[in-house]
Amino acid sequence: MKVGIPKELKNNENRVAMTPSGVIELTRLGHRVFIQEDAGAGSGFADEAYREAGAEILPDTRSVYETADMIVKVKEPIAEEYGLIREDQLLFTYFHFASSEALTHAMIKSGAVCLAYETVENPDRSLPLLIPMSEVAGRMSVQEGAKYLERPSGGKGILLGGVAGVKPANVLILGGGVVGTQAARMAAGLGANVTIMDISLPRLRYLEDIMPANVDTVMSSEYNIRQLIGNTDLIIGGVLIPGGKAPSLITRDMLKLMKPGTVMVDVAIDQGGCFETSRPTTHEDPVFVVDDVVHYCVTNMPGAVPFTSTLALTNATLPYVMMLANRGWEEACRRNSLLAKGLNIIKGKVVYKEVSDAWGLPHVALGEVLG
Repeated sequence: MKVGIPKELKNNENRVAMTPSGVIELTRLGHRVFIQEDAGAGSGFADEAYREAGAEILPDTRSVYETADMIVKVKEPIAEEYGLIREDQLLFTYFHFASSEALTHAMIKSGAVCLAYETVENPDRSLPLLIPMSEVAGRMSVQEGAKYLERPSGGKGILLGGVAGVKPANVLILGGGVVGTQAARMAAGLGANVTIMDISLPRLRYLEDIMPANVDTVMSSEYNIRQLIGNTDLIIGGVLIPGGKAPSLITRDMLKLMKPGTVMVDVAIDQGGCFETSRPTTHEDPVFVVDDVVHYCVTNMPGAVPFTSTLALTNATLPYVMMLANRGWEEACRRNSLLAKGLNIIKGKVVYKEVSDAWGLPHVALGEVLG
């Protein structure tokens, strides 16, 4: 199979979808890998390293799309890529369709096969291709939150961990999954007072057992959120509905309960955001203020630490890339029902229900397409 790796075009997205070691594994199996010039530069991988691994370097994005049978990316295609995608071409990347109606309609129109990292599942319903970036984003959320709590950045002027004789900051984390767990560990390690909220009592029991003494757990509800946010300095939103739009847990009217300079980091922004006032931002312009509350809503947080993120992501994705290259998407997905759950749109048909529900589109059962 011809596997294409284009350079990411999203704002300040420095990750690349495959490392030179991944190229070696694919070429060893007889596949051809085409990578766009300088695609790995932002992650620290030079073109020469890819050449030595057996890749063929192409000059531009168009050339990669025209050549490859399967496109492997990090982030969803942006508007200038829509017209380059061919009918029947396989795209394997993060899509987050429930957060973008325009992207959804563009991929339907393209006739391509869209297999999303974020909906591939393990038997325990964990998301193996989302976990690595959730780990990075969860940890980064505390770093960025701490920075924007500084007064020059618009925050309250509070040091997350405090000092002797001065109380530390209060951190509220919405969602006890991978993002929330990693954020809690980071914030607790810096000495903050941390509260994690989740709707799952078994998950809260687990977190209560593994977290240090400065982390509390509280059942998530609108009432409990309203009770806590008035005394919270940093709020991190890390809720997830696989493939679906995130719920708005903090509404516009709740901002009035917060003190000026409170910081909110919406890690769920890829899936539409879990704060009503959230809107996507970039690393170039990461924050905005609503009712004196600082909002950080960067849609590709791990792109700021591309060396770490690229290695973490490709460690997880490469076995699936090899499976798809060896068998083709239809046979691979017939043989592996967990990989098949990554199929969101197939040749104009929406086969992932949460995507069709998000935009009121007809849903076609996956079995009808795969047979």
